[in-house]
Amino acid sequence: MRAFRFGVSLRSVDGEFVAKCRQAEEFGYDVITIPDHLGAPAPFPAVTAAAVATSRVHVGPLVLNVPFYNPALLARDVESTTKIVGDRFELGVGAGHMKAEFDSAGLPWWPAKQRIEYLDSTLAQLRERLDSLPPLLIAGNSDGVLNLAAEQADIVGFAGLKQAPGRPPGNFLLASAAELAERAAFVRSRTQAAEFNMLVQQVIVAEDPRPRLADWLSRIPGATQTVDDLLAAPQILAGTVGRIAETLLERRERFGFSYVTVFEPFMADFAPVIKALSGR
Repeated sequence: MRAFRFGVSLRSVDGEFVAKCRQAEEFGYDVITIPDHLGAPAPFPAVTAAAVATSRVHVGPLVLNVPFYNPALLARDVESTTKIVGDRFELGVGAGHMKAEFDSAGLPWWPAKQRIEYLDSTLAQLRERLDSLPPLLIAGNSDGVLNLAAEQADIVGFAGLKQAPGRPPGNFLLASAAELAERAAFVRSRTQAAEFNMLVQQVIVAEDPRPRLADWLSRIPGATQTVDDLLAAPQILAGTVGRIAETLLERRERFGFSYVTVFEPFMADFAPVIKALSGR
């Protein structure tokens, strides 16, 4: 059983960024990550700044939309970042999923098969151009991406989201616990070596989290889940600190999720859970 690692995804770079990174390290987080979306910070300068501001935590993008990038220029960014950050840099990649962002950037929106092929070929070129590749996280939900992750990744990333039927690409619903269990088993049947990461969508620390879960659920277009469904979902952490800690132990046993990432708004609320699971 792998020991827990905990990450936080920081979505804004402002005058408080350095302080936030240092606070994350003090809270006990192991990894600071930056998403790769238009409207979010540019990943490579942000993760470099996070590393310079801290002394222990690993840093990396979670995850690069690889079809945004020219492979040769991406290799240059990876190489430069690795030289500055050293062995604290973890490279997270994916095949892209937000069509609206590709449209906004004036980039072609390829079919999923072509985007996955581009991800595969880009990773091959990175290996050719770099002396060594940093620890690699590949995130996704489809058979194609998860096959690639099983073959190549040190870490497999799960966000627990599925495309919303009848809506444009990039509109998602929460996958059920059973659906996530199937996805995790799909990868585990192909590799025993990879660490599994879960990108948690919501953290509610409360004696009775049901009212806040119901409110959150009411604001998700097309959602069909109940509050009980959310309480069982690996993408949601809700309850007292002790209950959340127990839930993570149970989900590590069932799904293999030992590396858990939360979003920036939950960084302080989740910190006591990290302390409760220290050394576990």
